[in-house]
Amino acid sequence: MLLFLRILFTEFIAEMGDKTQLMLVALTSKYKLRDIILGTAAAILVLNGLAVLAGGLVSAFIPTWLIRLAAAAAFLGFALSSLGGEDEEEDAAAASRVRFAPLAVFGTFFLAELGDKTQLTAITFGANEGFSNAVAVWLACSIGLFAADLVGLLAGYLLKSRIPAGALNALAFVIFAVYGLVTLYQGLCLLLGDTSAAVLPITIAAGVIFAGLCLLFYRIDHRRNQNVS
Repeated sequence: MLLFLRILFTEFIAEMGDKTQLMLVALTSKYKLRDIILGTAAAILVLNGLAVLAGGLVSAFIPTWLIRLAAAAAFLGFALSSLGGEDEEEDAAAASRVRFAPLAVFGTFFLAELGDKTQLTAITFGANEGFSNAVAVWLACSIGLFAADLVGLLAGYLLKSRIPAGALNALAFVIFAVYGLVTLYQGLCLLLGDTSAAVLPITIAAGVIFAGLCLLFYRIDHRRNQNVS
């Protein structure tokens, strides 16, 4: 029991203030609480299962730079989608999105946490305690990580109930855009090397292209809303 609590507390502290907490705040502007909880819980169980039972084999076979670039693409994609407001009259489209909402949350959370310090913590505990305590380590890491992320999730829904939807969408856009570009920079550093002179120019160029796409997307969405009204 002492081992379980020690691992749970360590994982909770390691996750506090992490990027995934802010990511969950942003996701509250796009998905229902049930969908976020389902997707997050599934991703946490799978990630910690891989970390504890497989000893980090996923990270060994998949280059870290590729994981970072995939996560950056996911973040920027969510930032772009945050620019468009939801049309409550489009019930069929909304129902289609809800069906895949937990899967979308799962994929985003999985990419964000893969190779993160909390997964490394789970790998360390799994290696130290061995397969005899694998289930206890897996459950403790999963509960600790989910409890910490639940704090971010509840904060997001508290904000959602107190500020206009447009402001929350703007907050979501900023969070996803910043983390997308930062993660892109990290991925390029791993791929090209920290000292490469091309990392910063490529990141800036990607930021400019992304800004252009955001402007184009915003104008299209604005025109569509004007035509509807």
